[in-house]
Amino acid sequence: MIRLWWVRHAPVTSRGLAGRRDVPADLSDRAALERLARFLPAAPVFTSPLLRTRTTAAAIAGARPVLPPVAGLREFDFGAWEGLTPAEISARDPALSRRFWSDPASAAPPGGESWAEVVARVDAALAERVLPALRRQGVGEAVLVSHFGVIATRIAQAGGLSARAALAHPIPHLSVTRIDLAPDERGSRLVFAARCV
Repeated sequence: MIRLWWVRHAPVTSRGLAGRRDVPADLSDRAALERLARFLPAAPVFTSPLLRTRTTAAAIAGARPVLPPVAGLREFDFGAWEGLTPAEISARDPALSRRFWSDPASAAPPGGESWAEVVARVDAALAERVLPALRRQGVGEAVLVSHFGVIATRIAQAGGLSARAALAHPIPHLSVTRIDLAPDERGSRLVFAARCV
């Protein structure tokens, strides 16, 4: 079994959808970061390339090795909606925004990614970067500091949920979602999600 501890990065200091923008994280809640560091296993840490995941990982890593960032673990690309609030998105693209939030599996923001594209990207990142690195190191678990949308795709797969149900699932900043993969990596099981520490 392979155990993956998904951590959502610390809160961001910008407004609107952060998406692929490289916005900083607010790391001022030192007590929460310390609790999270104590809670997580002594396992290798993977991040997306975005600053908010890398700085969160640095704040909680301690003696854990932090491996090079994995591009496939970045947040959804919201295209033209990057930096906009939900109200601004609704005013700009009323029909598409309703469709995207009610049925994200069949819609994508203008110039952005669909749910299916993100699922495929994260699947590939795990299969090509994360799991081979764990095999090379001879370890069976990892901490992955990533983003709401990425973690939601994992919750959907492991919990057998629709895209809409997974995106409605609470995944607070600095929360942990543990997902165990079967030995053949073909199946996964959601153990707990959105556990706040």
